[in-house]
Amino acid sequence: MSNWSLGSVATAIEERLASWESSQFGARIWAKDPTLWFPLERSEIANRLGWLELPAYMAERVAELESFVAELTDVDHVVLLGMGGSSLAPEVFQQTLGGDKAELVLLDSTHPRAVRAVHDRIDVARSLFLVASKSGGTLETMSFFRYFWAATGGDGSRFVAITDPGSSLEQIARERGFRKIFLAPSDVGGRYSALSVFGLVPAARSGVDVRRLVESALGMAAASAATVPVADNPALRHGAVLGEFAEAGFDKLTYLVSPSLAAFPDWLEQLVAESTGKDDVGIVPIAGESIGDPSVYGRDRLFVSYEYSGDDLVEHNRLVGTLERAGHTVVRFHLDDLHELGAEMFRAELAVAAAGSILGIHPFDQPDVQLAKELAVRAMKGETSGEPVVEWAVDDVDRIEGGDFRPGDYFGIQAFLAPTADNETALQAIRHSLRNRLRYATTLGFGPRFLHSTGQLHKGGPNTGVFIQLIDEVVDDVEVPETDYTFGDLIAAQSWGDAQALVGRGRRLMRINLGEDTSVGLAKLERFINNP
Repeated sequence: MSNWSLGSVATAIEERLASWESSQFGARIWAKDPTLWFPLERSEIANRLGWLELPAYMAERVAELESFVAELTDVDHVVLLGMGGSSLAPEVFQQTLGGDKAELVLLDSTHPRAVRAVHDRIDVARSLFLVASKSGGTLETMSFFRYFWAATGGDGSRFVAITDPGSSLEQIARERGFRKIFLAPSDVGGRYSALSVFGLVPAARSGVDVRRLVESALGMAAASAATVPVADNPALRHGAVLGEFAEAGFDKLTYLVSPSLAAFPDWLEQLVAESTGKDDVGIVPIAGESIGDPSVYGRDRLFVSYEYSGDDLVEHNRLVGTLERAGHTVVRFHLDDLHELGAEMFRAELAVAAAGSILGIHPFDQPDVQLAKELAVRAMKGETSGEPVVEWAVDDVDRIEGGDFRPGDYFGIQAFLAPTADNETALQAIRHSLRNRLRYATTLGFGPRFLHSTGQLHKGGPNTGVFIQLIDEVVDDVEVPETDYTFGDLIAAQSWGDAQALVGRGRRLMRINLGEDTSVGLAKLERFINNP
């Protein structure tokens, strides 16, 4: 950590650590004391702290995962059907640590093009479908399941359920003869489930050495144990930094990573946004922005850099050093082994939970996520009355009135588009144009994926977001078997429901229809942003 640039925040951090030591914060969080966050006990907090024991719990289940993987000799592709906490960690594990046992194909987009692309990419008869949902009733996940259930002709041997005990998904899995059911501890929330079966079952099948991953997490848990003095506790110290910097106005938590860790910030983004963004406060995680010149950053940034020693770090260190010399604070974590990702996940979970106590929020609920879900369901039923939402054609973006921008704002690009490589490239170019020209932080998420992560922050966090919601006109829709709707209906309802939720919360929103040809629409939007 660049302590020389902490300034007045350094004093607040040390005072916070001293306060936590005197109040036995470390021992109390391991005892699952809900009064760390609120004076009166709230059972839903105490019932969401099971992630503290996950490393030890999963160490006892590694052999079970390894045995299951060894039995799958008839599988070429593993397709993970999940959203949010059920999909982000497996994606990080595969991209960072994955081997060649089987390709993990992730489906967490309801766009018809995305569903069709997965179907066309695999041999359904030699694929294994992991249906992952904590509640068992996640609309997107169950729609994916119904589609591929029909595609396999109802072959239960091609399906595995990952869910909580007693969920509706567990019941379906038993009724339809799924190959395997993995049950997760019910006291672990979705975004804290990376080191549970939600993260480790797909990781094991994609070639990850889950034993080493869990051992790494166990090491961090021991270093952050109840008996460790707070000042020496790596997770609580990081939590004090995150919370105190946010309190001091440095609430744009910007992640920088060396190449091998490129996927990690997407998981961190969900953890931070959904845990802290509520009650009109929160930390805004910035994932995926390339490192820019110091001049493009405001004084609302705190940088956290994760660096793997096996990467060529010359250019990374040069760019990070430039930020430090310009007076920005950069917290730097070094990994000598990529399996230390398990340790960093546990550190981040405990740190974010601790930061929540500084911000005075409940870090384990997501009250505003449900609102958008309810409005989407209404839209699917044709009930679109509610807050009026203005929709612009991409050809008319030059008519949009000048933005109401304020210091400390950020741009949130919400792309209800197919998550293709070409769309990702175009959207990244747009976000960087916005950052470099207007000097605001930017976020980017594909819908409906982001609804289960940053969507909570957008509606429940500070009213500092300027949101650009991008939709397109669906061509060649795909039906969802066993229902009366299509995937095109679903993603349209989800975008509309989120737009209504944002406007209803008094958020600033520009909803832009790119038309049938998304690439042409994105090109027009980028030209306008660069030449308004």
